Amino acid sequence: MLLEGKKLLITGVLMDSSIAFHVAKLAQEQGAQVVLTSFGRTMKITSTIAKRLPSTPPVVELDVTDQEHLDTLAERLGEHVDGLDGVLHSIGFAPQGAFNFMEGTFEDVSTAMHASAYSLKALAAAALPLMGEGSSVVGLTFDAKYAWPVYDWMGVAKAAFEATNRYLARDLGPQGIRCNLVAAGPIRTTAAKSIPGFEAFEESWDDRAPLGWDVNDAVPAAKACAALLSDWFPATTGEIVHVDGGVHAMGI
Repeated sequence: MLLEGKKLLITGVLMDSSIAFHVAKLAQEQGAQVVLTSFGRTMKITSTIAKRLPSTPPVVELDVTDQEHLDTLAERLGEHVDGLDGVLHSIGFAPQGAFNFMEGTFEDVSTAMHASAYSLKALAAAALPLMGEGSSVVGLTFDAKYAWPVYDWMGVAKAAFEATNRYLARDLGPQGIRCNLVAAGPIRTTAAKSIPGFEAFEESWDDRAPLGWDVNDAVPAAKACAALLSDWFPATTGEIVHVDGGVHAMGI
């Protein structure tokens, strides 16, 4: 099996329609041991959704903007696993003000940057004591090469997120740790629901994608994450794998 014996930390499981949920499901089906994270009021939601997985995994509290949570993560994970072979970053947040580019305040923007970009480095650093050669960090992005409708400062945060991935690949590569991203097309997830006007993506994406696109199907993106968490990309790092039906390669 693709992930036989792997120990994986998976963030962002809030709905059974989410990419993170399907990564956890695929990982378990492919032989991995999974630990989930959540925090605050969403702990109960994640714990409930976790029961829909083939095997109910433990849920560890982690707010990636809370330094104490980060500082104690490796120790607390040690109660469940003796090491980590992979980490999935499926985290993003921006205040509503960040979805208005011209009127968004720096406070809105800094919150988005902290939770949605800096958190990739923060999570990787927190998990680092449990990772070793051959480990993999995988994050989820929404292609930041373009100025998308309605995405605004979250798009800027994703550009920073993608740059963060490249720097992580540089700094963790000497330890044999790979860092890659999956740029997924629009999926109807919790994150999508928080973006005003996100339907604009959903309505046009299928028409523009050479392979077509189903906004209700998170499995293709999840499969790409699972592959990057496996040993099948041993010399790939700093990369962005597009799972968007081919939209990224098309013109107008």
